[in-house]
Amino acid sequence: MKVVNTSKAPEALGPYSHATVVNGLVFTSGQIPLNLNGEIVSDDVKEQTKQVLENLKVVLNESGAHIDSVIKATIFIADMNEFQNINEVYGTYFAEHQPARSCVEVARLPKDVKVEIEVIAEVK
Repeated sequence: MKVVNTSKAPEALGPYSHATVVNGLVFTSGQIPLNLNGEIVSDDVKEQTKQVLENLKVVLNESGAHIDSVIKATIFIADMNEFQNINEVYGTYFAEHQPARSCVEVARLPKDVKVEIEVIAEVK
Protein backbone atom coordinates (compact mmCIF):
# COMPACT_ATOMS: atom_id res chain seq x y z
CA MET A 1 0.00 0.00 0.00
CA LYS A 2 1.22 3.49 -0.88
CA VAL A 3 -0.04 6.54 1.01
CA VAL A 4 -0.33 9.71 -1.08
CA ASN A 5 -0.16 13.25 0.30
CA THR A 6 0.65 16.27 -1.82
CA SER A 7 1.30 19.94 -1.21
CA LYS A 8 -0.49 20.61 -4.52
CA ALA A 9 -3.90 19.91 -2.93
CA PRO A 10 -5.48 21.42 0.18
CA GLU A 11 -4.19 19.94 3.42
CA ALA A 12 -6.30 17.20 4.98
CA LEU A 13 -8.57 18.41 7.77
CA GLY A 14 -7.88 15.39 9.93
CA PRO A 15 -5.71 12.31 10.40
CA TYR A 16 -6.05 10.91 6.88
CA SER A 17 -4.20 10.98 3.58
CA HIS A 18 -5.24 12.43 0.23
CA ALA A 19 -5.29 8.91 -1.22
CA THR A 20 -4.02 5.39 -0.93
CA VAL A 21 -2.88 3.16 -3.77
CA VAL A 22 -3.47 -0.57 -3.45
CA ASN A 23 -3.12 -3.23 -6.18
CA GLY A 24 -3.19 -0.69 -8.99
CA LEU A 25 -6.19 1.22 -7.67
CA VAL A 26 -6.31 4.71 -6.17
CA PHE A 27 -8.82 5.41 -3.42
CA THR A 28 -9.10 9.14 -2.75
CA SER A 29 -10.35 10.75 0.39
CA GLY A 30 -13.30 13.03 -0.13
CA GLN A 31 -12.28 16.40 -1.51
CA ILE A 32 -14.11 19.57 -0.60
CA PRO A 33 -13.89 22.97 -2.31
CA LEU A 34 -10.85 24.36 -0.55
CA ASN A 35 -8.03 26.21 -2.27
CA LEU A 36 -4.39 25.70 -1.29
CA ASN A 37 -4.79 28.26 1.50
CA GLY A 38 -7.53 26.09 3.04
CA GLU A 39 -10.26 28.59 2.16
CA ILE A 40 -13.64 27.73 0.66
CA VAL A 41 -13.49 29.04 -2.91
CA SER A 42 -17.03 30.35 -3.19
CA ASP A 43 -20.57 29.95 -1.90
CA ASP A 44 -21.67 29.01 -5.44
CA VAL A 45 -22.20 25.25 -5.84
CA LYS A 46 -20.86 25.25 -9.41
CA GLU A 47 -17.62 26.93 -8.35
CA GLN A 48 -17.38 24.56 -5.40
CA THR A 49 -17.85 21.53 -7.68
CA LYS A 50 -15.19 22.78 -10.06
CA GLN A 51 -12.69 23.24 -7.21
CA VAL A 52 -13.43 19.78 -5.84
CA LEU A 53 -12.79 18.21 -9.26
CA GLU A 54 -9.59 20.21 -9.72
CA ASN A 55 -8.41 19.01 -6.30
CA LEU A 56 -9.22 15.44 -7.30
CA LYS A 57 -7.26 15.80 -10.55
CA VAL A 58 -4.17 16.85 -8.59
CA VAL A 59 -4.52 13.99 -6.11
CA LEU A 60 -5.07 11.48 -8.92
CA ASN A 61 -2.04 12.73 -10.84
CA GLU A 62 0.13 12.51 -7.71
CA SER A 63 -1.14 8.94 -7.28
CA GLY A 64 -0.23 7.86 -10.82
CA ALA A 65 -3.79 7.98 -12.10
CA HIS A 66 -5.83 10.43 -14.16
CA ILE A 67 -9.37 11.77 -14.23
CA ASP A 68 -9.96 9.52 -17.27
CA SER A 69 -9.05 6.45 -15.23
CA VAL A 70 -11.78 6.99 -12.62
CA ILE A 71 -13.83 3.84 -12.16
CA LYS A 72 -16.31 5.04 -9.52
CA ALA A 73 -17.24 8.41 -8.06
CA THR A 74 -19.27 9.13 -4.96
CA ILE A 75 -20.76 12.60 -4.59
CA PHE A 76 -22.05 13.91 -1.29
CA ILE A 77 -24.25 17.00 -1.52
CA ALA A 78 -25.88 19.17 1.11
CA ASP A 79 -28.99 19.90 -0.99
CA MET A 80 -30.44 17.59 -3.64
CA ASN A 81 -31.97 20.68 -5.27
CA GLU A 82 -28.41 21.50 -6.41
CA PHE A 83 -28.07 18.15 -8.21
CA GLN A 84 -28.47 19.62 -11.69
CA ASN A 85 -25.94 22.41 -11.06
CA ILE A 86 -23.40 19.91 -9.75
CA ASN A 87 -24.13 17.56 -12.65
CA GLU A 88 -23.53 20.36 -15.15
CA VAL A 89 -19.99 20.96 -13.90
CA TYR A 90 -19.29 17.25 -13.29
CA GLY A 91 -20.26 16.54 -16.90
CA THR A 92 -17.53 18.83 -18.22
CA TYR A 93 -14.92 16.63 -16.49
CA PHE A 94 -16.55 13.34 -17.46
CA ALA A 95 -17.98 14.11 -20.90
CA GLU A 96 -16.87 11.00 -22.79
CA HIS A 97 -15.53 8.82 -19.99
CA GLN A 98 -18.45 8.34 -17.62
CA PRO A 99 -17.55 6.25 -14.57
CA ALA A 100 -20.08 4.60 -12.29
CA ARG A 101 -21.39 7.09 -9.76
CA SER A 102 -23.49 7.52 -6.66
CA CYS A 103 -24.90 10.79 -5.36
CA VAL A 104 -26.13 11.12 -1.81
CA GLU A 105 -27.69 14.04 0.03
CA VAL A 106 -26.22 14.35 3.52
CA ALA A 107 -27.18 16.37 6.57
CA ARG A 108 -23.89 18.25 6.71
CA LEU A 109 -20.43 18.35 5.15
CA PRO A 110 -17.10 19.54 6.59
CA LYS A 111 -16.89 23.34 6.85
CA ASP A 112 -20.54 23.43 5.75
CA VAL A 113 -19.58 23.18 2.07
CA LYS A 114 -22.14 22.16 -0.52
CA VAL A 115 -20.32 19.26 -2.20
CA GLU A 116 -17.70 16.59 -1.50
CA ILE A 117 -16.49 13.97 -3.98
CA GLU A 118 -14.35 10.85 -3.59
CA VAL A 119 -13.25 8.53 -6.38
CA ILE A 120 -11.67 5.18 -7.11
CA ALA A 121 -9.37 5.14 -10.13
CA GLU A 122 -6.97 2.83 -11.92
CA VAL A 123 -3.26 3.65 -11.91
CA LYS A 124 -2.13 4.22 -15.50
